[in-house]
Amino acid sequence: MTFFSSPPLLLLIAHILTSFLSLKAAQFCRTSCGNISIHYPFGIDDGCGSLYYRNLLFCTASDQLHLRTPSGTFPVSAISYSDPYILISNPDMWNCQDGPNFRPTRPFALDPETHLTVSPLNDYLFFNCSEEDVMIAPKPVFCGRFPDRCDASCDSASYLCTHVPQCATALEGSSCCSYHPKAMDSLKLMLKYCASYTSVYWRSIGGVNEAYDQVAEYGIRIDFDIVVTTSCLRCQDVLKGGGSCGFDVQSLGFLCICNDKNVTTYCEDPSMASGSHRHRVIAGAVSAVSAAGALGVAAAILLLKKLKAKAPVTCGVQTNENRLF
Repeated sequence: MTFFSSPPLLLLIAHILTSFLSLKAAQFCRTSCGNISIHYPFGIDDGCGSLYYRNLLFCTASDQLHLRTPSGTFPVSAISYSDPYILISNPDMWNCQDGPNFRPTRPFALDPETHLTVSPLNDYLFFNCSEEDVMIAPKPVFCGRFPDRCDASCDSASYLCTHVPQCATALEGSSCCSYHPKAMDSLKLMLKYCASYTSVYWRSIGGVNEAYDQVAEYGIRIDFDIVVTTSCLRCQDVLKGGGSCGFDVQSLGFLCICNDKNVTTYCEDPSMASGSHRHRVIAGAVSAVSAAGALGVAAAILLLKKLKAKAPVTCGVQTNENRLF
């Protein structure tokens, strides 16, 4: 009994178990969910990908990828690592099948603490809004070229309202206007006075003519940052084994996960401990690492803390309630 209760031995056993659990979590990094590829900076298994996106994505038993947000979980339709963005669908939003029958809709929101942002390429259509409470007016043609000269009214003559994507006649006379909410509070106010809304994003089809190289589709495009660290670049360097970037689920320190399921600093040298390596963001000096390492990352995008403007703006709602956004 004395032997097994020895404090040093118990500490050793605890360390071995902790290391084993961390290794086990890191060994099984799935690279897809259904038909959607999962690569750095994302992971659907704890310990995989970037720590900044931990537990944001999960794969259901039916191989459907979902994104966790403060407003609920939403199915992911696609992920682009070269652009980069996540495309989600919101079943609560209006769709063509609803026609003029508008269902109660919850507003969509993202956690401001994450490295995700709602893309400016999204457009929002609001239906049957109260003209007493919402500023609804067709915007002049020059507003597209000089938006600073236009107010923030809900545009009833927008292209998307007159050419509703995929179902031009679905609204059957119901009113429609296009408006870009400046913040979550603004969206909540619009939904307070409108029957429903939907989000449309512009997908690039790579056309020769820039004026016609995008098509409107339903969904919410969410942009994300690819966190570039020297440790991850070295881990993914094909000259050093071409591993996958992850982290220790206990200490949250960086881990490099190799093809042979070994966990190390970089795959060519499995004997080096990785727990002491901390995240370091490259400040424009990608040349400090090998070019092959840069190829291991989907897009070399520097992680910058985004500053959001706090100045009051005019919104589509005519009241002064909650205008601090």
